[in-house]
Amino acid sequence: MRKPAKPLLQDDSFTAKSQPRRKRDPAQPNLPFDPMPDRVEPCLALQKPTPPTGPDWAYEVKWDGYRLAIHIEPKGVRIITRGGHDWTHRFPTIAAAAAQLGVATAILDGKAVVLNDEGRSDFGALQRSLGGRGGKRASTESILFAFDLLYFDGHDLTRTELSVRRHLLEDLLEGAIGAVQLSGEVRGDGEELLANACSNGLEGIIAKHRNSPYRSGRTGDWLKIKCVQSQSFMIVGHEQSAAARGGIGSLLLAARRGHDWVYVGAVGTGFKEKDAAYLKKTLDKLKTRTPVVPLKGKNYVFAQPTLIAKIEFRGWTDDGNLRHASYKGLREIQDNAAVYELD
Repeated sequence: MRKPAKPLLQDDSFTAKSQPRRKRDPAQPNLPFDPMPDRVEPCLALQKPTPPTGPDWAYEVKWDGYRLAIHIEPKGVRIITRGGHDWTHRFPTIAAAAAQLGVATAILDGKAVVLNDEGRSDFGALQRSLGGRGGKRASTESILFAFDLLYFDGHDLTRTELSVRRHLLEDLLEGAIGAVQLSGEVRGDGEELLANACSNGLEGIIAKHRNSPYRSGRTGDWLKIKCVQSQSFMIVGHEQSAAARGGIGSLLLAARRGHDWVYVGAVGTGFKEKDAAYLKKTLDKLKTRTPVVPLKGKNYVFAQPTLIAKIEFRGWTDDGNLRHASYKGLREIQDNAAVYELD
């Protein structure tokens, strides 16, 4: 498999570079073995509008894909989704590459992605490689970019600081260019890195506190700063159109506010004819006469709140609707995506 392009580093005039590798300490003390957990609830990045500053923060590319934990055990490899589902059979090339890393026990945290010709992660391509939402196909094109090491050679690393975990992960994945690769740290000023990422068409950057342990949930230890906003919204219906592909003119979207659904606008771009045909067929099965949001429209067809869509958008209008929204795909139940919560 070819080594992918690194679009964040393609600008020769930019000074971002990977952190120099440090040698492992052969005098490292022998620690008692820790039991290997069946699952570790993932650490999630808190979204911020601007990157943090200072030497305590490390930066990485934000990959657009499925969050996975790779459990390497003496009896084999298990691949667990963010929602806790076993998807080993869906990512056979990643599982095979992990089995060849030469370590008895480990848990890697990372993102499965499919790269386009420019070396950028493409969420829609990843979904298509899996057969679409609800599909049963195995993805052979996907690559895991690993960015953390939670368990290694019988030792639980979640209580150690990020800088130590990254050092061990870099040693483990040194030179790896196959289906499991290192999500490299990039060095430089956060604002410059973000601007460079955006100019190269990337989704954004991730900032992580170097001294933080691995803590589950959105603790603020990890931050995500996006070039374009993207969130998950519930599809609550569609607008029929005889002229549009698949008969869908636009999708009607809602966000959460407490226990209620709130309409946040419609999206009519981003889905291809095949996407529209699948959406129409699925939404017809979810059709309901009672909308979950107070909407009226001659061509509106309402649906039970079941399908969650990933939507990119440029901001919010004064009346609370998404501005310049674009459909990017459906979220899998196994990905455990949370619908956007309004303040």
